[in-house]
Amino acid sequence: MRVFYTAKSFSGETKSGELTVKDERDLAVQLRAEEFILTSFKKLDEENQDGSTKVNFFDRFTKIPVSEKMMLARNLSVMISSGLPLSRAVRNIVTQTQNKSFAKVLNNILESLQAGNTFADSLAKYPGIFDELFVNMVRVGETTGNLEEVLDILASQLEKEYELLSKVKGAMMYPMVVVVAMILIGIVMMMYVVPQITGVFKDLNADLPATTQFIIASSDAMKNHAVLVILGVILVGTGLKLFLMTTVGEILVSFIAIRMPVVRDIVIKVNCARFSRIYSSLLRSGVPILEALNILSRTLTNVYYKRALLKSAESVQKGVNLSKIFYEEKSIFPIMVPQMIEVGEETGKTETILLKLAEFYEKEVDQRTKNMSSIIEPVLMIVIGSAVGFFAISILQPMYSVLGSIK
Repeated sequence: MRVFYTAKSFSGETKSGELTVKDERDLAVQLRAEEFILTSFKKLDEENQDGSTKVNFFDRFTKIPVSEKMMLARNLSVMISSGLPLSRAVRNIVTQTQNKSFAKVLNNILESLQAGNTFADSLAKYPGIFDELFVNMVRVGETTGNLEEVLDILASQLEKEYELLSKVKGAMMYPMVVVVAMILIGIVMMMYVVPQITGVFKDLNADLPATTQFIIASSDAMKNHAVLVILGVILVGTGLKLFLMTTVGEILVSFIAIRMPVVRDIVIKVNCARFSRIYSSLLRSGVPILEALNILSRTLTNVYYKRALLKSAESVQKGVNLSKIFYEEKSIFPIMVPQMIEVGEETGKTETILLKLAEFYEKEVDQRTKNMSSIIEPVLMIVIGSAVGFFAISILQPMYSVLGSIK
């Protein structure tokens, strides 16, 4: 059976996590071998035989802005620390939430709490909203009795995560707007302008270059078969999205991101910042190192970081220091990361040092994203100039040829 346990060492250190054991005695024996005494445990497969909380199919796809989850964690932390029971605190937030979808979800969570389920199990029914990181931190907070403190840590984590990703998205907004505008202008040109110009070539039966023939064929297809073209674009876009969700697609995106100039630097700094802050938050919340690394491997999106963290969990379980493993991952972890972790391991202040490391990389990302426009503008100018030049040459070249033959 799969259980979530809490235990204490002879020195008073608290430990919690998940284990697969035969029975309670087996669990106690395993913890005793690590010099810990079992204080409490809960079967995780009580609601569902496969060991997971039962989740409705459509609830998997429910999405809520990060800002809403951030406010939920912050408000719950304040209310619980003020002495309000958890169910009443959730009810208060339901009445204050303006997002109707989120209010409905919170109301369902409230009903689940009133039915006797834990807060973590109630949140786990909505994996599209509350990821594994959120659920596990809440579970540890409930088990150890410091839920308000864990929720405060979680709120800070979500706030920094939101700021970090917002900076990256903001930096990408300018090039995206330019590219979309260029595509829309190109479509208008192909459907309404090109047919009027190329009609002259058809009347004269002139020999046209391959590039001009390509533009004319594309223009005719977009004008005469607009519905099919739109359906084709939708199908290609949907197929691409589904492909990127596959393992091969994730590996391809990760490979490109980690090797593309300019982008590579930002990707590494973002992932290092996220790793440092999330790992620090998990350790501060009382999550064991192995469990924290496993949660992180499912939280970070880049495949190379996922693999490195899974490998780290296996090595740490064998007694190898995390810093030593990260020294070997030079391609994705800058030398500063293992050096700072090593200092934390030696001084026993890993959580604090990781927090400072996260702040350092967040500032680096902020600086890089501010300079992003100055780097992207020349690239965009080259791309737009190439597209305009290709179009101009394809149209003007046959026109000069026709005029020359007339003379």
